[in-house]
Formats: sequence, structure tokens, C-alpha cells
Amino acid sequence: MTVHHGSCLCGAVSFEVRGELPPPDACHCRQCRKSSGHYFASTDVARSALTITAGEDHLRWYRSSDRVRRGFCATCGASLFWDPVERDWTAVAMGAFDDATGTQLKIHIFTASKGDYYTIADGLPQNER
Repeated sequence: MTVHHGSCLCGAVSFEVRGELPPPDACHCRQCRKSSGHYFASTDVARSALTITAGEDHLRWYRSSDRVRRGFCATCGASLFWDPVERDWTAVAMGAFDDATGTQLKIHIFTASKGDYYTIADGLPQNER
């Protein structure tokens, strides 16, 4: 079985995902832009496939809505997870993986809210919501 390892910027929080990674999406909504500094590219993995391997005491959760919490490192502030609390999966930030992921971006979402300083020109599907 494939295992993907990842961590935050300072290495205080590390994790692994067991199994192949589904194709990620790029979310351009206001909340994702604010929390990540740009758009948030992530892959949705079953919670059972995700394990925090070190630094769980450095992992903090911010409840950004009634339905979603966002996981980040309390030491370096790196955005790591987008977690819909009523679902059985967690979105893992693509930039947090240590090595090649073996997947490619599949879609851009919430493009109606994207920043005005860039153009999406990769030819992938774009959903306004």
C-alpha cells in the first residue's frame, strides 16, 4: 500500500495518508484565500486513511463555520487540513506533502470568489461555486 508523508513548515506536525491520493481541487473561496494566503489546493481522503504521526499537541483547529474546521500548526501557522465535521473525510493540503503525490489537479471551485491578481489558464474545469 502506498503511504504519503507530510508535515507543516517547521516540522512540528507530521502526518501520513495511506493509499492513493484522489485528484485534488483548488478552492478559490474567500475563506480558503484568507487562511492560506492564496487558493487552497487539497485532496479529500478518508479520515481512516489519515494519521497524525507526530506533533498532535501542535495541531490546532479553527472552526470557520458550523460545518467546517481548519487544521493548522500552532508553531508555524501552516494550513494543513480542511475538515467537514459531519463527513467521513478530510481535505489535506497538497503543499504539505513531503514528496511527489502521483496525482494532478482536477478542478477549480468557487472561482466567482477568486482574487483579481491572477488568471486561471490551465484549461481545467472551473465551477463558480
